[in-house]
Amino acid sequence: IVYSPDYNITFMGLEKLHPFDAGKWGKVINFLKEEKLIGDDLIVQAREATDEDLLVVHTRRYLNKLKWSFVVATITEIPPVLFLPNFLVQRKVLKPLRTQTGGTIMAGKLAVDRGWAINVGGGFHHCSSDKGGGFCAYADITLAIKFLFERVPGVSKATIIDLDAHQGNGHERDFMDDQKVYIMDVYNRYIYPGDGFAKRAIKRKVELEWGTEDTEYLQKVHTHVEGALNELKPDIIVYNAGTDILDGDPLGGLAISPQGIVKRDEVVFKAARSRRIPILMVTSGGYQKRTARIIADSILNLHNLGLIDKELVASEAENSKVEKMIRDSVTDLTNLSL
Repeated sequence: IVYSPDYNITFMGLEKLHPFDAGKWGKVINFLKEEKLIGDDLIVQAREATDEDLLVVHTRRYLNKLKWSFVVATITEIPPVLFLPNFLVQRKVLKPLRTQTGGTIMAGKLAVDRGWAINVGGGFHHCSSDKGGGFCAYADITLAIKFLFERVPGVSKATIIDLDAHQGNGHERDFMDDQKVYIMDVYNRYIYPGDGFAKRAIKRKVELEWGTEDTEYLQKVHTHVEGALNELKPDIIVYNAGTDILDGDPLGGLAISPQGIVKRDEVVFKAARSRRIPILMVTSGGYQKRTARIIADSILNLHNLGLIDKELVASEAENSKVEKMIRDSVTDLTNLSL
């Protein structure tokens, strides 16, 4: 389980101007600690992605744009950010997102090594190499996959299972013509982003109606996850586990119960683990205060079912070793790409 306290965004209450709960990641960890599932020594500490890391996917032109506060205000959908000095925007808004992005990259390598990994943050599926949006400033899913393809022997095919309520147009644009990446996307057809061009990259597209409920939803998820993994057996699954499908979510427009979300995650992990395919889970969207509890309950359920190992992560010493190895590898990869 990958996390850092730096994930959480708090600055003069500005984060409350967006429906996203910008402190949900820490709440998930606190719930897991209360349930005695983890302690501080059983968490892999995420490291902030550097510019060099980000350039593996992002253009320099795009990263330079993020030095303008009005661009970040547009991407995060928090208009008052426009009036903040950019050094504050970098520190209080973008650093947490860069740290979550680093966490996704790390979790990709850990998933291959251990069979599974969960980044309690990440899942910025609206961001592509040269454009951000929808609260997504960095393309962490694309970065994790590119990193694995280029630096980890034996990883040459990936499947993205995107079950956030919104279409994952960022990674779709990045992998538009890449036959090594199979994308399955299940989303509300009527909401943001409605990116028709990006839809061309989806190999298995499931468009949902307003108010879709548990029975229909879980049947479609089960059928299409099995179908996707039978169609192509990947070397890694990146599972974008957005909780904005929850009934009452102000942006998702679906009607899935908390129990339905827990069952959904179980379906995906069972499919991956039964096939011995490494799986990386990121938490993505979710715009209600209760989503943190649901994410924690889902992780507890995966643990109780034996779908994630009882020995959750390595010792603190090994964590440090993994962090150094990944940091060195990312630096090497950047040098190669440049």
